This record gives sequence, C-alpha cells and structure tokens, in this order.
Amino acid sequence: MDLKIKLEQLHQKVVGLKDQISTEEATKNAFVMPFIQILGYDIFNPTEVIPEHICDIGTKKGEKVDYVIKHNDEPIFIIECKHWKENADAHNSQLHRYYHVSKTRFGVLTNGIVYNFYTDLEKPNIMDEKPFFTINIEDLKDSSIKILESFTKKDYNLESILDSAEALKYIKAIRKEFEKEIETPSDELVKLLVGRFFEKPMTANRMISFKEYTRKALTTSINESISFRLKSALSINEQMEKQEETIKTQPIDENNDSKIVTTEEELEAFQIVKAILREKVPSQRIAHRDTLSYFGVLLDDNNRKPLCRFHFNTNNKYLETFHNGKEAGEKVLLNNLDEIYNFKEELHKTLENYN
Repeated sequence: MDLKIKLEQLHQKVVGLKDQISTEEATKNAFVMPFIQILGYDIFNPTEVIPEHICDIGTKKGEKVDYVIKHNDEPIFIIECKHWKENADAHNSQLHRYYHVSKTRFGVLTNGIVYNFYTDLEKPNIMDEKPFFTINIEDLKDSSIKILESFTKKDYNLESILDSAEALKYIKAIRKEFEKEIETPSDELVKLLVGRFFEKPMTANRMISFKEYTRKALTTSINESISFRLKSALSINEQMEKQEETIKTQPIDENNDSKIVTTEEELEAFQIVKAILREKVPSQRIAHRDTLSYFGVLLDDNNRKPLCRFHFNTNNKYLETFHNGKEAGEKVLLNNLDEIYNFKEELHKTLENYN
C-alpha cells in the first residue's frame, strides 16, 4: 500500500483515539509503533526494533531510549517518545544525550503526532539543536512524505539522506526567516529594497512608513502570484472541458477510424509508460488504442482498465491519469515527454487498483 495512504489512515486513527490516550506508554503503543511499522520495520522483531534500549551516559547508568531501529543489523536511528499532549520540541536535550552514545546518525523526537528528525551536521557525533526534517501526522504534505520515504526499510540510504539533510535544514531555516519578513519586515530588508530607488535619508518616521509599504507589497505580490496560478489552472480545465464537449457533439462518422493518425510522439510516450509499468507487470499486458480524441494505454487491452491517456491533438499536451480510481481521470499539462517519468507512482498505483 502507498506510504501516503498508510499515513492518512494513521492520521484518522490519531484523530479518533487521542482523547482517550492518557499516558506516554499508550501514545507509544497506539501511535508510534504503527508509525514504525508503516516505515516497514518489524515491530515484533526485537533485533530490528529494540524497545527500551540502554544508553548509559557517564555516571548515569540504566538510561534508556524508547526505540532503536536497526537496518542490516546496524543501528540507523533512535526514537524518543512523549505523550501526545506534550510539545515534541521541548525534550531534545534528553535525545541529545542518548544520541551521543547510540552510534546512530539520526535521532527522532516525537509525541506520536509530530516527528522531528535530527542529525549531526554541525559537529560530528553531537546532535544538532534543531531538526533538519519534521513531519506532522495531522498536517501531511506530499513533500514531507517524499522525504520520509528515504527512512523506510525498503528505500533507506544513509548517503542519500545525509546529502539532502543539510539542504533541508537550511531551506527550512530560510523559509522561516522569509515568512517572518513577510509578516514584519526587518530594517535590513526595508533598507535593501527601498535603497534601490529612494535616495533621500531614511529617517525613523520614513522607516515606519516603508516597513508598512514593504509588508503590503510582499503580501500583494504573493497573493497575486497565487491568484494567477489558480486562474491558469482553471483556464486549462475550461479548455479541456470545451474540447471534450466539442468531441461529444461531433456527428458520428462510420469512417472515423480512417481519420485517426497515430503520431511518433504518441508512440514514444507509450514506450515511456510501458517502461515504467514493466517494473510491475509483463510488457505484453500493456496495450494501446488510438482514438480521435485521445491515445489510450490499457491493461490487458481492456477499456475498463485504463492506465493513462495522452491528449496530444492540441497545441498543449496533457497526460490523463487514473490513480484515484475515478472514471474521469485527472489531466496534467506536459511541457515535454520526459515529464511522464514524474508520474511513476501514480501509474503504479493505477495498476494496484486493478489487482
């Protein structure tokens, strides 16, 4: 099952149960262990998921971290849990101590809802003060789910995670600072922007005025950008609907088949989809049918099992996918055929819908 679907199911469980969870232990059993299981680790195998692992620190003996997760018999990350009502950011000092002696590269601090992932980007073997990645079960984002995939048992790759950890950490920090500037522009930002066109001295009163002007300018710019993208998306949908309506109202012509022209571009797109799907099914099961309105890719040459469609008969090119199990697919604009590779997960999910 898709990682996103599993996390959404866990979210529903969290929503339904959290008011009945009164202890830290119950939080671990109800929320954290299912999360570990979703990542593909065997929670019933004490050599893979080790509970209450001893992390002796100096003169402190018997200190225990809640879980150590192993991969190929090597510890890869530790997890320290708190009650779901507690702030997951408030106990990183405890995880910091465990991290130092655990011989892992990643530490996770969680309240069963928010999961903060830490590593040692600043100093070797000393956990950073701030997480490089956070995922919130109650606010799932596709970008976060994509990052979380690299921590699954199936896709775990230490080098890959470390390569992206620094970027994730600083992108998060920059974004936070940018959002603060939008809300309350700093003197430095105002001087930087205004200084490019305003040559008079920047008095205290002018600074106050320009701060407000800057805030309004940034907010307006972002809002207009969002509005433009929404209008563009709506325009594309309207164009597609008009094209489909035109096709529906065209008179039936018994000689339609003779008007169908299969292009090299359609066949190239079909080969791309075929290459993606061969990872899951034999290539003989992937068929295609060309029509006046679209080029269809089918499973077992069955019209009831559409895998995707290409709409290449207009100036713009669209890929129609059916991964959500809808009779009417979802159309996306393609700038070039290579972008089809970006929809690997959707195509694989469509196959799963027919199993």
